[in-house]
Amino acid sequence: MRSIGSIGKEEIRDLLGKGWLTHDGMWFFSVCKELGVDKANVLNKAAIKAMAPFETQRLKQVIGLGNEPFATVDDIRDFLKRGMELILPVSVFNKSHFSIQPKNVLHWEWEKNECFAYKGMSRIGVIDKYECGVMYRIECWFELLGLKFTANPKLDRCQMYEKGNCSGDYEFHF
Repeated sequence: MRSIGSIGKEEIRDLLGKGWLTHDGMWFFSVCKELGVDKANVLNKAAIKAMAPFETQRLKQVIGLGNEPFATVDDIRDFLKRGMELILPVSVFNKSHFSIQPKNVLHWEWEKNECFAYKGMSRIGVIDKYECGVMYRIECWFELLGLKFTANPKLDRCQMYEKGNCSGDYEFHF
């Protein structure tokens, strides 16, 4: 048996991140069984919105950001990438990609069939009705950071299921 001291930081981070994702998925699954997928979607988004102020503040503190507003899309991308890297397992984080496009646009994309929510909702049989909580969470972060943005597409259902890929753009208005 390994001692705690012999387990590396990345392995611990991955274990905790996967534990959180599993809990989140099992919570959603339990609500679906008890109340149906429509109610699970509503409650999931309510929980995300309620959690976002705490999460955003904690991430800003750990990353070392003050209260200065974001001035560029590069600043937003860096916060997003650092925040997601802290809370997601490496095996999940590495499947997401963010790039800067002209005119204050942040492009995001999940590798084909690699979004953890897509996989989980497919396994429990509700992917056809699942409303994306992953990008909703990020949009809640943006709103709490006081950012003005336009999402394209405006997400409701899972893009990976509906269109075969999951990508889009956030145009920021400074």
